[in-house]
Amino acid sequence: MAITDATRLIIFNKLKTQLNKIAPPMVAKCDDAAMVYEIMGNKPVPYGHDKKIVPGMYFASIAQRKDSVAFYFFPAYMNEGMQAYAPSLFKCLKGKTCFHFKKEEQVDEKELETLLTAGLQAWIKLGYMN
Repeated sequence: MAITDATRLIIFNKLKTQLNKIAPPMVAKCDDAAMVYEIMGNKPVPYGHDKKIVPGMYFASIAQRKDSVAFYFFPAYMNEGMQAYAPSLFKCLKGKTCFHFKKEEQVDEKELETLLTAGLQAWIKLGYMN
């Protein structure tokens, strides 16, 4: 069954609400027209092979897709232990950092809050936050 626009919006808003809880201290960027929301660290850091300074280390984003709502969570790539914080969410993980949600009930808000808090602590420990 295809995802409806209403379901897509509910999922997007659930994810955005949780991301807003950590922004600040994270820096948020929103494109309402494209239905994309992104947060990153609040400290300029070197990134990539050439160590170019970026305004903040990418943390997470949400994007509406045709068949799902995609939630990209970079700390999952850098720390395999993140799965312990949100086992039901990780059932929707496709690849290393991308979760695809097609049903409202797939977004366990309590697990998501715990996962984001753990990710924030990891970013602080890695020096990506002031």
